[in-house]
Amino acid sequence: MPIEPGDSVTIEYVGRFEDETVFDTSRPDVASEHGLIEAQGVEASEYTPLSFTVGAGEIIEGLDEALVGMTAGEETTTTVPPEKAYGEFQADRVREYDPETFEGMVGKEPAVGLHVEAENGLHGDVTAVRDDAVEVDFNHELAGKTLVFDIEVVDVRRD
Repeated sequence: MPIEPGDSVTIEYVGRFEDETVFDTSRPDVASEHGLIEAQGVEASEYTPLSFTVGAGEIIEGLDEALVGMTAGEETTTTVPPEKAYGEFQADRVREYDPETFEGMVGKEPAVGLHVEAENGLHGDVTAVRDDAVEVDFNHELAGKTLVFDIEVVDVRRD
């Protein structure tokens, strides 16, 4: 049965950049092979098939669209441009703060790589720390990137 919007699906996937670097996967063996388990600090058992409803906005648009028409057991590779993934990189989402103001807001000393959550719910990462400013990037970490997914449809359910 071909997948239609509204169907519940389960997929296995490997997500990589155009240079073949793997950034995410549902497969523990791939995660281990590409150092994701160590880098992300999670257990191999947390890499599991992904289940969601097609067309419900639960995953990125380009991946959702690629699944329509596929069937259980089918495999494909799809390339997803930034506008159908996490959007283009937006320079205005990179903000600078006075180091003392930053520390007062976050309660921690600024350090490159520190993940912060703003009061408005935005998440960001400290990308630079200078004597006069702390730079925080509120873009999604995959913004502006073209993503390539190897997908295997494991199950399709019509509710």
